[in-house]
Amino acid sequence: MSYHNPPTKPRLSATFDEYTMSEIRRAAATGIYDIRGGGAKRKLPHFDDLLFLGASISRYPLEGYREKCGTNVVLGSRFAKKPIELKIPITIAGMSFGSLSGPAKEALGRGATIAGTSTTTGDGGMTEEERGHSQLLVYQYLPSRYGMNPKDLRRADAIEIVVGQGAKPGGGGMLLGQKISDRVADMRTLPKGIDQRSASRHPDWTGPDDLEIKILELREITSWEKPIYVKVGGARPYYDTALAVKSGADVVVLDGMQGGTAATQEVFIEHVGMPTLACIRPAVQALQDLGMHRKVQLIVSGGIRNGADVAKALALGADAVSIGTAALIAIGENDPRWTADYEALGTTAAAYDDWHEGKDPAGITTQDPELMKRVDPVAAGRRLANYLKVMALETQTIARACGKNHVHNLEPEDLCALTIEASAMAQVPLAGTNWIPGKGGY
Repeated sequence: MSYHNPPTKPRLSATFDEYTMSEIRRAAATGIYDIRGGGAKRKLPHFDDLLFLGASISRYPLEGYREKCGTNVVLGSRFAKKPIELKIPITIAGMSFGSLSGPAKEALGRGATIAGTSTTTGDGGMTEEERGHSQLLVYQYLPSRYGMNPKDLRRADAIEIVVGQGAKPGGGGMLLGQKISDRVADMRTLPKGIDQRSASRHPDWTGPDDLEIKILELREITSWEKPIYVKVGGARPYYDTALAVKSGADVVVLDGMQGGTAATQEVFIEHVGMPTLACIRPAVQALQDLGMHRKVQLIVSGGIRNGADVAKALALGADAVSIGTAALIAIGENDPRWTADYEALGTTAAAYDDWHEGKDPAGITTQDPELMKRVDPVAAGRRLANYLKVMALETQTIARACGKNHVHNLEPEDLCALTIEASAMAQVPLAGTNWIPGKGGY
């Protein structure tokens, strides 16, 4: 008699699952790597793995209807004559014209202005739509230098030197030929319809000493008025933050691997960089070790979705956050009303990330004139403003529950972790204990 019962259904390998095998077959058939947009799709330790410890007897909560809780933040107060003053600690990340359509860029500017915050140009230069509708506009200075000129540097309200991006630290930008229209080609001084790939590092500096010289050049060009940000991808946050500060940055922007991108290799998105949650505390530690925490502001980005995420980033030591993918969703990206069009492309509204192909049914990540007509920048801007308002209110709600009269008064002591991994990364106790892995306790 046999006691072995064969399984009723064949068992798939956890290592060679269906997706992995399909990628092997695709690579074998084509000989090229996969390119897509968006951010990492694998499950990573994130803000959901943290919880706030609201006030009860040992802490005194604030009354939401009678006691104020501030959300304002000043960015660039270290050296700039004209630091940026925001009503909320949530900014719009850099997303280029070329990657995004003109109406989408306009919508981002409109929404940010209504909400009292800033938006950022991205790698395509400054468009009149975005400058005209953005009360506060940050100009990104990237290795490509697309559209870079002294006039636009002076027209900006801040300058962000991009060293790295969370979705592809160590990699350059990509814009495929189908999105390089006449206007994009003219702004970037590129041939129309030809694939573009930016350099992975700046051509005129290789280290912090040269970066310091570049920052001084930008300050001279802008009469020391504009705050200078330095953006790094989440890889070695302690040292990168310390070197950015020593180079003279007013603000450090730290982008974790959940941050999105317009286009890069799939292997980059899923296998390079560190989770946003793992990046914050080392960066804050670097600022504290240099005596510059809150003097040089820290902006965190990569997978921020709601007010709870904002509050947790602030509690861990950030001064503000930046959103990209969430902002695109707010203005209409992956909208289910275009479900039939997404399905015709072989995908779904919830999963569409082939932004590099220029066929976006929502009209946001495309240069197709007919698809762009689907974006109403006024209505989309209002939706973004509503979303930002909700995020700010959620952040305030949590801060009040923790007894704070300003969102920047949130602190690690207000948090606990649900998993050992999150506890180690965020350096807050595992729930129900005072134990932090590697730090002792019980």
